[in-house]
Amino acid sequence: MKLDGLVKIASNKGNFTELKDYVGFCLEFLDFVGTRGAIQAEIVSRNEKHYRFIQFKNAEFSISRPLNSNLLYTGKIAKTEFKTFLKVLDAVKKSDTPANRELVNRSVYTIQQSIGAALDALPAGMSNTARKINGDLFERFIRLVLIRVGIECTAGVVKVPIKVDGEEEFAMSYQHDLIIKSGQLVKIIGSVKTSSKDRLDKVFVDKFLLAKLTGKDVPHVAIFLNDVQRKGKSPKDYGVSATFLPGHFKGYTVKLNPLDGVYYFDIRPNMLTENILKDHIKTFDHFLFKELWGLLKREAVVAKVEPK
Repeated sequence: MKLDGLVKIASNKGNFTELKDYVGFCLEFLDFVGTRGAIQAEIVSRNEKHYRFIQFKNAEFSISRPLNSNLLYTGKIAKTEFKTFLKVLDAVKKSDTPANRELVNRSVYTIQQSIGAALDALPAGMSNTARKINGDLFERFIRLVLIRVGIECTAGVVKVPIKVDGEEEFAMSYQHDLIIKSGQLVKIIGSVKTSSKDRLDKVFVDKFLLAKLTGKDVPHVAIFLNDVQRKGKSPKDYGVSATFLPGHFKGYTVKLNPLDGVYYFDIRPNMLTENILKDHIKTFDHFLFKELWGLLKREAVVAKVEPK
């Protein structure tokens, strides 16, 4: 498949309704990138060498987002690994091994970044549209992964009943990317974003408000793809910079309320070493293989959930 065909598919969210759609697209994209002469160049980041940028052979010679070569599968490996990925999801409680944890993290990262990189080939004037599509598809992807492992989840609006003197007076509505539930019980609220940039505050505040309004400490988690962006004015100077705000995260964690889990696929080095960060931020496998199941046993709130 050629670049314009890949971009056309990635631009239509209706093409991604099942996990097999995500896997199939990624394999097509990786085959294209791996074809001799299909791309203009692969640019190595100046400051963190394991990040690479793809320069496409379109009219604008568009350049992709930074791609972590330590996580991104090549086409040949992906064909085998993605089959195992789906099998692991089908038996996740029996598949907790270091190899399978790495497999899940790398598979989700590779699949989602193939969509994002393809959308980077859209004309510059459509960059906001590309970001919106990519973000929506990542949210859907994570929900499909959780549904595959047997979790009841959706995106939608939680209608929180407000009681005065024991009587319900009205309801407040809150829209969420991820609502994990059991019947009428909302078990976990989640924020699913490709990056924490400009989005970190909301998930902390959402947890605080729901606890105040209901008197129950419903678990809130945040799932992020990565927190890096391209920097530099020309390809020969391109590098990466972090979009994560550690001061904000620490401040909200200490002074407002800690989240019940913050998970990354491409985790930054300071998240593994800095105080507070290392205790509250982990890679996604920790959520899927272990912590999700403990959170499901926690306190829940009865609330009506409406479609997004």
